[in-house]
Amino acid sequence: MNTHIWVLGGTGRSGRSIAAQLTERGLGAVLVGRNASRLQAAAQQTGGETLLSASLADTAAEIRRQRPAVVINTVGPFTTTAPGIVDACRTAGSHYIDLANDVAALSAVFEKHDPATQAGHTLVTGAGFGVTATESVVVKLCEGRPAPLRVRVDMLPSMAMEAGPAGEALIGSLLGSLEGRQITDGRVVPARIFSDAQRLTLPDGSQVTTASVPLGELLAAQRASGARDVLSASSEAPSSPVIRSVMPLVSTLMRWERLRSFITGRLAGIQVKAKERPREHSWGHAVVTWADGETREGWLRLGDAQEYTGAVPAEVARRLLAGEGRPGAYTPAALFGPALAESCGATYVLPQPDRQ
Repeated sequence: MNTHIWVLGGTGRSGRSIAAQLTERGLGAVLVGRNASRLQAAAQQTGGETLLSASLADTAAEIRRQRPAVVINTVGPFTTTAPGIVDACRTAGSHYIDLANDVAALSAVFEKHDPATQAGHTLVTGAGFGVTATESVVVKLCEGRPAPLRVRVDMLPSMAMEAGPAGEALIGSLLGSLEGRQITDGRVVPARIFSDAQRLTLPDGSQVTTASVPLGELLAAQRASGARDVLSASSEAPSSPVIRSVMPLVSTLMRWERLRSFITGRLAGIQVKAKERPREHSWGHAVVTWADGETREGWLRLGDAQEYTGAVPAEVARRLLAGEGRPGAYTPAALFGPALAESCGATYVLPQPDRQ
């Protein structure tokens, strides 16, 4: 096995950000993509090498042949791209990291825990802002305590947007979240999407409304805490009552695989306008309640959410390359603890716990 770190989808914003973060840590990146000119431009920008690949199947074959130390997958939708790449990594003995942020994609990687353990390599899913920021707060709050009864996590991203196509990774995650779910009595059950709206006062005094969105944070928070009841929410949920009222119908329609694939492909090409980030900080938030009545609330403060999504997989890759991981399938804070978030530039804000 060589010591290279491969970044699949290296021409996209996330891939370029990860490669730049790897360079800052003194690690080389091999950018993998289908467009030679864009690969060269990205490599010049980030200081990485390039590998031209015509398809995911070709990429999987090259992973088996060249056996990179770590493979970082930024190519969505992850329910489609991850299985073949994970299998190739198992054969090659390569560690695997992805940016998945939907329940189905995280679940699929978690199902590979036993094979990964037997093969002696590590799978890290959800290595982006949402999962890492929220589960890190949960892990921090639960240190030294038994499993709580209830957990609610809220992600509040603030990021600048580049002009360009929305991309299948983003659209796939958004459409995957349209089927409302929460964890009740230890099981993932149907729930009304965009419900449980809550007006949060941030530590800086500003206010933001969040509502339920069953992204990857739902599973990550449950696995990190062992809570029987878990709700995940986001400030990106629409606040319009009209939109919320029609979402049950939209959720039903999105269960049709052909329709979902068609819509994903069409929406992925939509051109997004460039915009500045709406707030100075992005936040991860959690409220944890135990059987003895204690409630703890915590925040994780960081800058641009997209830049953080570059820092987390780069830091995870560095630690895996240094032999600090362990075999199996994990989310970032579940594997490396709450200090990982701080090493990527975030700060915890922890008010005093309440007893009811």
